[in-house]
Amino acid sequence: MTDPEELIQAAQAAFSAATQPAALENEKARFLGKGGRLTELLKGLARLAPEEKRTQGARINAAKEHIEALLERRRGELAEAELNARLAQEAVDVTLPGRRRGAGGVHPVIRTWQRIEEIFGSIGFDLADGPEIENDWYNFTALNNPENHPARSMQDTFYVDASDEHGKPLLLRTHTSPMQVRYARMHAPPIKVIALGRTYRVDSDATHSPMFHQVEGLWIDEDISFADLKAVYTAFMRRFFETDDLQVRFRPSYFPFTEPSAEIDMMFGSGSLQGRWLEISGAGQVHPNVVRNFGLDPERYIGFAFGTGLDRLTMLRYGVDDLRLFFEGDLRFLTQFN
Repeated sequence: MTDPEELIQAAQAAFSAATQPAALENEKARFLGKGGRLTELLKGLARLAPEEKRTQGARINAAKEHIEALLERRRGELAEAELNARLAQEAVDVTLPGRRRGAGGVHPVIRTWQRIEEIFGSIGFDLADGPEIENDWYNFTALNNPENHPARSMQDTFYVDASDEHGKPLLLRTHTSPMQVRYARMHAPPIKVIALGRTYRVDSDATHSPMFHQVEGLWIDEDISFADLKAVYTAFMRRFFETDDLQVRFRPSYFPFTEPSAEIDMMFGSGSLQGRWLEISGAGQVHPNVVRNFGLDPERYIGFAFGTGLDRLTMLRYGVDDLRLFFEGDLRFLTQFN
């Protein structure tokens, strides 16, 4: 029979030699398992005399406790070594400069928005605001749109699952004109206001988005003419694009809320778009019915209105040919503007 003290020394040597937890567990089985060396010692007690069995049994139990203590200590040593190795791999050099947090920037369309606010604010125009969910009267009826106008169809307009006090469905505004109506009904002439905001229409391709940004301008007074519209809009275009080498022309057109109406085109005198007429806006003299819906007398007050897409202006200003790039959230594209 092996002496228990010799078994303790052998176990200590075996545990110390184990450098991995799996190897240590194998050594545990060799000494403390069902077929281990300590179990063999216990089986040998059956061949001893009663007095000797009692003495030897006590020595074996003491050896078992000692070996188990050695096992737990070695487990702790291996766990600590593993932790230290992991910490060494993940060590941070505190003398290195910290990671810089990326700074945000202004979206190019919002840059256009801010620039338009600044330009019109400098010539005395106020800023209107209003809800994006509108009712039928402000979005269509007040602007002289007939009941059977195609713009009222679900093919062109996003309707929401709610109705106004007259039972007509609410909708996502299709232009920023309703903000002008609300402003005009709350203010006395002279009225000089621009309305910027998000608008919604059922449309989507490289140059159109179901959500887009629009600016509309309105000037109502007793002696406002088409000449004022041309002067204001031409000055706005030249300030926005920062060039006097730019032409603006007005072509006869039709809009239900203006009479007479015009499409506004522009042409750059230089650059990649030199010599090309580009449709940029719709405008006209405010229709008498719309003036009446403002709560004003169309026999006394007259004025002009125009509407332009902010996204279109942004594309022209920065030379972007696909509107969808502005709304895909690709930071590689957007960081170019900051």
